[in-house]
Amino acid sequence: MLAALTLSGPALAQEPAAPPDRPLASPGQEARAQAIFEVVRCVVCQHESIADSPAGIAGDMRRLIREEIATGATDQAVRDDLVRRYGDYVLFTPPVRTGTWLLWFGPALLALIGGLALFVFARRKAVETALLSPDEERRLADLLQRETVRPDPDASAPHDGR
Repeated sequence: MLAALTLSGPALAQEPAAPPDRPLASPGQEARAQAIFEVVRCVVCQHESIADSPAGIAGDMRRLIREEIATGATDQAVRDDLVRRYGDYVLFTPPVRTGTWLLWFGPALLALIGGLALFVFARRKAVETALLSPDEERRLADLLQRETVRPDPDASAPHDGR
């Protein structure tokens, strides 16, 4: 019983709930913060913005953004700080630069290569087989008449009623 309780403890542990959000006093600043929340990816959920994420880290990120906006930082400065802390992946639309070319242009390049391969294979001509000469047909018929068909002892009938 003690072992079951000891082993089940970590499985039942959950992340503590994020403290409730405190909106900024200025409606203009809060609107700016909300706009940034929508374009920033939660680093835990990864498919949700921090505006929609219930994760504790998302709450911390919202609080950080509000603090930076309250101190007078521009929206671009706030995004740059988040990228500095978490990398380009934190933004739903990362910037186009050398490090993100594959992310931006990789899918189009793969589709182009695939389409080109399909085009090349579709234009390939089938190899035509040469017809047998009358002499070759006569020799083949003689060989087939002389050949005896031996049944395979290990083979069973396809429909033997079982």
